[in-house]
Amino acid sequence: MEKILEVKDLHVSFDTFGGEVKAVRGVNLHLEKGETLAIVGESGSGKSVTSKAIMGLIPNPPGRIKEGEILFGGKDLAKMSEKELQSIRGSEISMIFQDPMTSLNPTMTVGKQIMEGLIKHQRLSKTEAKSRAIELLKLVGIPNPDTRVSQYPHQFSGGMRQRVVIAIALACNPRILIADEPTTALDVTIQAQILELLRDLQEKMGTSIIFITHDLGVVANIADRVAVMYAGKIVETGTVDEIFYNPQHPYTWGLLGSMPSLDTSEEELIAIPGSPPDLTDPPKGDAFAPRNPYAMKIDTELEPPLFKISDTHYAATWLLHEKAPKVEPPEAIKKRMKGMASSKPTMVTKDGERNG
Repeated sequence: MEKILEVKDLHVSFDTFGGEVKAVRGVNLHLEKGETLAIVGESGSGKSVTSKAIMGLIPNPPGRIKEGEILFGGKDLAKMSEKELQSIRGSEISMIFQDPMTSLNPTMTVGKQIMEGLIKHQRLSKTEAKSRAIELLKLVGIPNPDTRVSQYPHQFSGGMRQRVVIAIALACNPRILIADEPTTALDVTIQAQILELLRDLQEKMGTSIIFITHDLGVVANIADRVAVMYAGKIVETGTVDEIFYNPQHPYTWGLLGSMPSLDTSEEELIAIPGSPPDLTDPPKGDAFAPRNPYAMKIDTELEPPLFKISDTHYAATWLLHEKAPKVEPPEAIKKRMKGMASSKPTMVTKDGERNG
């Protein structure tokens, strides 16, 4: 597979009155052509900061990329000027934000907001841009696009507004689409529709997607690969099947255990004890150690490397060291993994075949 994007040893910090917040601490990841990479983790784990760094949207001050490379098309986005980044944003890499109402300008028709990028990046005339905007509204499932193109955001429901935001993001046929928790503000029925829409659009357009979420249920339905983030670092990465059915990091076990399902009673949900660390003063060793019931002495002294489990599966936990005691996921987690395997959702593969 062709790597379309590669992030190498990315460090992002923010200067605050309380000190320097080391929000992203040495992230390495890549995105392949036509795939969906999900980045998951609790709030504050560094997911959105990583995605905004890729887009060049880290406000400086107070934020800054301290180290690292973001390689796209043979160029390092981290070293580009704002003018250079503006030529890439929207045309080559687009982003869907969490709340569609704050993403849209309430004083402009949705048609004009879609047309902006088409006129700027693709040099279309206003007539051509409007025609393309109508096509895009139809593509994302907006009924009566000829009429709706002249309406304002407040005249759309939450789900329809998110479809408009997706139309704006796709207007210039970007090679990469970053979706930052795009279904969080929507009810579950609309969530499912938006996820199905993203899958269909990816199949039609071949766009590569980075999907940011804290919801592992969403991940199971859309991702090809998963990167699990904690305290500004990637602690486990693998294919969606490897992460769901063979997780190796205790934090991933915790995320799976806290995920509700239709056949899970409230008593069976497992909460991860404690809170994420203060990243103004990151802990020595493994940042997850204070919350990890399987932590060993070495976890408080040395940061674990990413141990290789397979060619596509890596996890940063000392439990994978050859001298570590053999520890398996708790029975409740095993039960959850077994239940997910037996009720695996039907997925549409890149060649259009269904599996599951």
